Amino acid sequence: MAQPTGDIADAIIIGGGPVGSYAASSLAKLGIKATVFEEHSQIGLPSHCAGHISIRSLKNFNLYPLPNGLVENTFRTANFYSSTGMKFSIHLKRPVTAAVNRARFDQYLANQAQTAGAKYVLNSCVQSLITKEGFVKGINIQRSEEKLEKVYSKIILDAEGISSRLLRQAGLAALNSKGIVYAVEAEVKGAQDVESDAVEVYFGKAYAPGFYGWLIPRLDGTAKLGLATNKGNPREFLRELIERHPVASKQLGLAKITITSYHAITLGGPIERAYTNGFLAVGDCASQVKPSTGGGVIFGLTCAKIAAETASMALKKDDVSSDFLQIYQKRCGDMLNFDFSVMLRLRQFLNSLSDEKIDQMMRVLGKLGVDRSLSDVEEIDFQGKLVLKILGKPSMLIAMAYFVMLYLSANA
Repeated sequence: MAQPTGDIADAIIIGGGPVGSYAASSLAKLGIKATVFEEHSQIGLPSHCAGHISIRSLKNFNLYPLPNGLVENTFRTANFYSSTGMKFSIHLKRPVTAAVNRARFDQYLANQAQTAGAKYVLNSCVQSLITKEGFVKGINIQRSEEKLEKVYSKIILDAEGISSRLLRQAGLAALNSKGIVYAVEAEVKGAQDVESDAVEVYFGKAYAPGFYGWLIPRLDGTAKLGLATNKGNPREFLRELIERHPVASKQLGLAKITITSYHAITLGGPIERAYTNGFLAVGDCASQVKPSTGGGVIFGLTCAKIAAETASMALKKDDVSSDFLQIYQKRCGDMLNFDFSVMLRLRQFLNSLSDEKIDQMMRVLGKLGVDRSLSDVEEIDFQGKLVLKILGKPSMLIAMAYFVMLYLSANA
């Protein structure tokens, strides 16, 4: 591992998660000396994500198939349950998502970055940015009980996860607090009556207000259980889900929780500006996260690649000013803004519905045969493009008209 010794890198990446590591790998492949600073002693730990990722998107990044031991299961079915137990299922023709071991996945990406030439410094908490004459010039880090150490660089990429502390120091707007939900993740043993190739999704204001609950089974019989909420204590809501939800209580009533963790998820859409002089924000801290499902890996990797390419061009031109770095924001927007717009509206739509309306919606979707119309879906990340593709099917046009009426009635 590299040791901070002043001016050590062309580019510094804050955070050794998948987004930070992919940015570092991309920079190294472009010939840029990149150093990653990670606050924890081991990459990937503690884990704060279920690791449920699109296979197609992983393939687009040349990350699939993954090495043995990283993929815990693959899925071709999703079962959705209302608060009363009403069920709507989508059965796809082939597996479209994979559950990965997030710790090992993160470590795999970090190893790829180091192979490409990036350096890693662990146990190094970035306390603050160093700014001079309106430019971000470096970082102040603390390792163990040591005093703050200054590390300088030509450009900084902030991939620290869901935080706004460095954004504020860089003079950028913080994450939208109204778009943040709070999640609990748990490892469980002994779940009953769960399909091995199906993800279970639970709705209900009494169990996961503002979001939903999920159960992601592994092939070894264990599962990842979680939910997120925009109010209250997620631990209490998880207890309610296990004890009272008409479906989850039967599946989880005899299950044993072994590990529990907590984290926040940003659903508010990308921040208005993710760049300034000498500084780029990427991943969760820039809210590059799907508002519909809270998934941040694929959009984060997408923007990490753009950030690395922009930083490389800026360094080669010796121009890291915000005037040049705005290319990053434009390219990310050109690629993702339409999908973000659709997913934000979908999130607003779901949040507007009462439990009774969701129950009614599932019943109608089944009658319209929407499950059959979606059976050949492979793209689940870029949901705006997915909507455009499936709208040509009669059942989906009818369903869309129904959704509009449902939304209007919910907000009347």
